[in-house]
Amino acid sequence: MTIRVLLADDQALLRSAFRVLVDSEPDMEVVGEASDGAAAVRLAKERHADVVLMDIRMPGTDGLAATRMISGDPSLAQVRVVILTTFEVDDYVVRSLRAGASGFLGKGSEPEELLSAIRVAAGGEALLSPAATKGLIARFLAQGEGSDEGRDPAGAERLGALTVREREVLVQVAGGHSNDEIAERLEVSPLTVKTHVNRAMAKLGARDRAQLVVIAYESGLVRPRVE
Repeated sequence: MTIRVLLADDQALLRSAFRVLVDSEPDMEVVGEASDGAAAVRLAKERHADVVLMDIRMPGTDGLAATRMISGDPSLAQVRVVILTTFEVDDYVVRSLRAGASGFLGKGSEPEELLSAIRVAAGGEALLSPAATKGLIARFLAQGEGSDEGRDPAGAERLGALTVREREVLVQVAGGHSNDEIAERLEVSPLTVKTHVNRAMAKLGARDRAQLVVIAYESGLVRPRVE
């Protein structure tokens, strides 16, 4: 299958560079370009995009609002949003993950990293960069350590629907571990881990693993640690 990619960035030069890179791959193609969030949402639906490379700061409807609109539209449930940012740590990135983005990537990343991110996001199996995203969320939420800021009581209540094993797997997912790593740690098969992850996602209403990480931190199941 060919991965259908939509580029959303207000800088035409960057979109052009991304287009050349993406179109050079045999398993993906650029199906549209948007210079603002509103156009990104419209084109994601019209062009049946699989992955949207979304800049955060754009005129009019920004990337954060566009991500929230895409994740909240049932007709776009198959669309995965990858946030592109010029900042290694940016609270807007975490807000985007909360809004439904699958992960984030720095604009200064190597071409192969970007292409890999698109493939992983399209597959929906794993977070783009588990350790990096987990660290970002941890540092951001740590700003509210010692208070109720950043905590989601409703999320904590939802965890009650999880089995003991699903909670254990969720903790491991929040730790940035892959299914294979979790399987080794819990001494079960990777398929069993995948089943637990999928069930946890369904019970918690999470679109993907990125959302599971956010829920784990915001519910207080996992406490952020800053090195």
